[in-house]
Amino acid sequence: MATLLFWVIAIILVASALIVVGARKIVHSAIALVAVFAMASGIFLLLNAEFIAIVQILIYAGAVTILILFALMLTRTSNQNETTNPNSKGWGVALIVSALVGAGVIFAITFGRSLVQLGGLATAYGTAKACPMPTNNVVYIGMLLYSPSCYSYVLPFEIASLVLLVAIVGAIVIARED
Repeated sequence: MATLLFWVIAIILVASALIVVGARKIVHSAIALVAVFAMASGIFLLLNAEFIAIVQILIYAGAVTILILFALMLTRTSNQNETTNPNSKGWGVALIVSALVGAGVIFAITFGRSLVQLGGLATAYGTAKACPMPTNNVVYIGMLLYSPSCYSYVLPFEIASLVLLVAIVGAIVIARED
C-alpha cells in the first residue's frame, strides 16, 4: 500500500512541478507550487518524518506561497491577458539539464556507498556514535541539534541562521530608499 501511495504522490508531484515551470500565467504557477509542496510533504509522511512534513506545509506551502502571491498582487500589471511567465520557453535546455540531474541521481544511487544501520541510526561510514533512538521524531531532531552527548548540529544550525541574517540585512539595504 505504501508503494502505491508513493507512486500516486510522486506522479502528482512531478505533474505539478511541470505545471509550475510550464504555465504561462505566474498565478497558475504559484497555485501549482502549493500542490508540489503538499506532495513533498506527503513523501515525508511516508518516510515517517512527521515533523518535516508539517514544517513543509507550514513554511513552504503556507508562508512562501502566500509571500509569492502577495508579491504578485502588489506588482500586478495593467494588461490581465498578458503572459506573465516569459521564462517558460526554454524547454529544450530544461529537458537536458533535468536528464543530466536524473542520470546523476541514478548513478549516485546505483554506485554510491550503501548506508549501514547502526543502532537505528543510518550512517554513511559506520563509525559515527549513534544516539539512542527515541520514540518521537521531534525529540530525535532536538537531540541531534542540541545534545552534547551525541553529534550536535549546533554549529551548522547557527551558521545557517547567520547566513539568513546576512540575507535579511542585505535585502533591507537593497530595498531602502536613499
